[in-house]
Amino acid sequence: MRLIVRQDYEEVSAYSAYYVKERINQFKPTAERPFVLGLPTGSSPIGVYHKLVDFHKAGELNFQHVVTFNMDEYVGLPRNHPQSYHTFMWNHLFKHVNIKQENVHILDGNSEDLDNECSKFEADIVKLGGIELFLGGIGPDGHIAFNEPGSSLTSRTRVKTLAYETIMANARFFGGDVSKVPKLALTVGVASEFNIMDAREVCVVITGAHKSLALSKCLEEGVNHMWTVSAIQMHPKGLIICDEDATLELHVKTVRYFKSIEHVHQSIIGPHNLGLQGNLLRNMVDANQAAKRRRRLMLQSLLNDDDENEEENHNYFSSDEDAQKKRHKK
Repeated sequence: MRLIVRQDYEEVSAYSAYYVKERINQFKPTAERPFVLGLPTGSSPIGVYHKLVDFHKAGELNFQHVVTFNMDEYVGLPRNHPQSYHTFMWNHLFKHVNIKQENVHILDGNSEDLDNECSKFEADIVKLGGIELFLGGIGPDGHIAFNEPGSSLTSRTRVKTLAYETIMANARFFGGDVSKVPKLALTVGVASEFNIMDAREVCVVITGAHKSLALSKCLEEGVNHMWTVSAIQMHPKGLIICDEDATLELHVKTVRYFKSIEHVHQSIIGPHNLGLQGNLLRNMVDANQAAKRRRRLMLQSLLNDDDENEEENHNYFSSDEDAQKKRHKK
């Protein structure tokens, strides 16, 4: 697992958006092979979405062959409600880029058969070969999507009862009226997010001191269903991008360790020798082999020069001895 620490929310958003952009561009999606992207809602990704829009407007990012799956949606909230996640996604991202409407997948919280809606959602992911990159955010209690504390780590997409704390926290979006906050939601499960078959890479954005305890539970303790984000420990390609405030509950040595890894990548190995996911590029291996060949040739050249010098010295002294012998005879 990788941890990238940036100064504040703005820098985290910029790095996260750049990472998503580069992953899409390096994938080189086509109609036959689209880039499948899992997306969150909430406050964490807003800055990321706005910067992705900027990349698109600058001509650096094309959503034509990007397919998205959103993590969750409220049950019973009209699709066009100002606080529905459908509205959220269109306002912050989709209506500003060239993504095709048929490529956007958001769970329907008004379906007559919610269980079937969840099964269909996962079937659509499987048809596309799984999710390439899942971008996520967390709550202060470490929940990801609506996988509240105590959720099964093997859970799939399902109907979920929201915790009281979540309902109270979301009341601010409904004019402070708790009675208007939906009590149920559809959500992808922990396994849906972190299973390698469904998400080949998981990137979680964590910012703010109020989420620092969740980050410490995720990084410094074991996998725990009371902190569902901790399941990222089991993923072969897990990435957390956080700000300095989010590290307040971490041990100093933990923060230093992850920062030292990034320092090695940037200053010693060199970013030109590393892939976006921290993998060693082939050209570095080739460069090292070429350097070895150059050193070997140089050593051979030096040895050859020494042999030639030794032979010249031998010839010089031999000719000098012959001259002395001639003088003695005279």
